[in-house]
Amino acid sequence: MVVSVLEEMRIRSLGVIDDAVVELSPGFTAVTGETGAGKTMVVTSLGLLLGGRADAALVRIGARNAVVEGRIAVPEGSPAVVRAEEAGADLDEGTLLVSRTVSAAGRSRAHLGGRSVPVGLLAELADDLVAVHGQSDQQGLLKLSRQRQALDRYAGYAVAVPLGTYAEAYKRLRAVTAELEEITTRARERAQEADMLRFGLEEIAAVEPRAGEDTELAEEAERLGHAEALASAAAVAHAALAGNPEDPEGVDAGTLVAGAQRALEAVRAHDPTLAALTDRIGEIGILLRDVAGELAGYADDLDADPLRLAAVEERRAALNALTRKYGENVAEVLAWAERSAARLTALEGDDERIGELTAERDALRAELGSLAQELSEARAEAAERFAAAVTEELASLAMPHARVSFDIRQTEDPDGVEVNGRTVAYGPSGVDEVELLLAPHPGAPPRPIAKGASGGELSRVMLAVEVVFAGTDPVPTYLFDEVDAGVGGKAAVEIGRRLARLARKAQVVVVTHLPQVAAFADRQLLVEKTSDGSVTRSGVKVLEGEDRVRELSRMLAGQEDSETARAHAEELLAAARADA
Repeated sequence: MVVSVLEEMRIRSLGVIDDAVVELSPGFTAVTGETGAGKTMVVTSLGLLLGGRADAALVRIGARNAVVEGRIAVPEGSPAVVRAEEAGADLDEGTLLVSRTVSAAGRSRAHLGGRSVPVGLLAELADDLVAVHGQSDQQGLLKLSRQRQALDRYAGYAVAVPLGTYAEAYKRLRAVTAELEEITTRARERAQEADMLRFGLEEIAAVEPRAGEDTELAEEAERLGHAEALASAAAVAHAALAGNPEDPEGVDAGTLVAGAQRALEAVRAHDPTLAALTDRIGEIGILLRDVAGELAGYADDLDADPLRLAAVEERRAALNALTRKYGENVAEVLAWAERSAARLTALEGDDERIGELTAERDALRAELGSLAQELSEARAEAAERFAAAVTEELASLAMPHARVSFDIRQTEDPDGVEVNGRTVAYGPSGVDEVELLLAPHPGAPPRPIAKGASGGELSRVMLAVEVVFAGTDPVPTYLFDEVDAGVGGKAAVEIGRRLARLARKAQVVVVTHLPQVAAFADRQLLVEKTSDGSVTRSGVKVLEGEDRVRELSRMLAGQEDSETARAHAEELLAAARADA
């Protein structure tokens, strides 16, 4: 099966590294060097390529930015390729180029296949490409939540399916409980709100405003307030257009227009232009008569009754009282009434809603109890297999008598859910507290690894867990940063041997200070500083033959030229080759 392989990294201006190229092999690569030489920068560089947090402090002093570039061989159709192509990345003959730049000001940029991409995308790809483990991960394994996650990851679909169903029901229960608490705890506030809305609606209903009524009344008040002036003006205008009955000799507009029309009628037949003008004067006469008639009617209909004006002003005052409280105008008052009526209906339905929510909450709690029990049973079954597999791995890591087990327990809680006749606490991941136990030797009681495991034992437990994962949920590349901390002697040899076996199925990169581990590597890289304290391009080199023996001798005895150390180094290499 073709898997992804991290082929090369180029690191520039990162920490003590000035400019270096790290060439990796498909199998087991060991990275060694003196303390402080910059081995950890290899891990840091890969972390940046995988979307890790950028830190301006990583940039080499005097440099504008740090750059890490990686070349990853990826099989066609793999999830990483699909996701990269969706982001617009280009592949170069099955190779994916990844780069990360961190400026001295703290800004970070990521590129994938020649395209600028969000840093978060690199983190997404990392889930399918690389598993990184260092001493911080060992400490993380001490947390109960991480131990539960490890068990769930091992169990796969057997736990993932019921956990997904449980999580949805838990989410809905949280929402229902929150709404129920909001209704019940704010009962007094909601009752006060209902009273206020009810009073407002009753006040509006008593006035019975109509849409647009405020505009109509304003116009009528203006007219009634100036009734006499309006009537006088209308009468004068009517007399000017139609004549004054009391002054038969007076000249009005209608008479003048009629005279003009008669003068032209006698000669219109002789000139079409004049005929047209005659017709237009006739139209003017008709319009004058219409306007004069409307003016007469306006004057007759004009209501100058002061009682009507008082009634209009009283009605306007009632509407103004509403607009001061509920809106700028009557239209907004009516809109407020509509919204408030709906809100009041909801508030008055609280009792009914409380009953509905209570019933739904109880049903969800019962459902959660059943789902939690199913989830617990799936975890218990997976825990037996997981513990047996890790125990078997520990036997290969110089812990032949160690036994690993899981304690899956629940905590009594009167406000919890019922599982197997007990009311227990529950959370988003179920009701189980999962704790990894270790009995390092026969007769020793199983104790939590946080209390019962030494640093070396914890390193081997973590490695065993990862090896078990490799058989059930593998990733193409594993990076271990001093996973052998606190280990020596035979245990170190066994760790090297186990890492070599893991490398048969995946790419393994190990940063180590132990020669027993480095001897099992297919390729050994040496990180060394120059005299000015930096790591240059030539500062990361592949060790072969005599150079590798010298480095293993230094790691064994601190002396490259010690004959005893050289003999031991050659013996380690021979044993590792024989084991392969």
